[in-house]
Amino acid sequence: MHSPDFVSAKALHASLAATGMPTGLTTVYRALQALERAGQVDTVRDEAGERLYRIRPAGVHRHYLMCRDCGRSHPIDTEVVERWVADVAAASGFSDIHHTLELTGDCADCRRPSATAC
Repeated sequence: MHSPDFVSAKALHASLAATGMPTGLTTVYRALQALERAGQVDTVRDEAGERLYRIRPAGVHRHYLMCRDCGRSHPIDTEVVERWVADVAAASGFSDIHHTLELTGDCADCRRPSATAC
């Protein structure tokens, strides 16, 4: 399954089953956790707190703005975030800071009064 947006482990599991590749849900979770540790996927949480995954392009660390309604994601300027993290580290004396930034909002399509769905 290749998706331009974030997907849940359950959705990935269902997609694998639909293509004739029956795989246990636990195996899907373990594979996604290994990919996350290896820096090969980005993760965010949806409104219910479920982790969603997306392949990280070329191993580049990214941050995303996600639509709360349709789930569409949009990469944001990571340089601004990384500079802020570096400033926090310098001011606090901490090092090797790992961070997660989750920004959600309503995309232009979902914000339109006449929109039924994205």
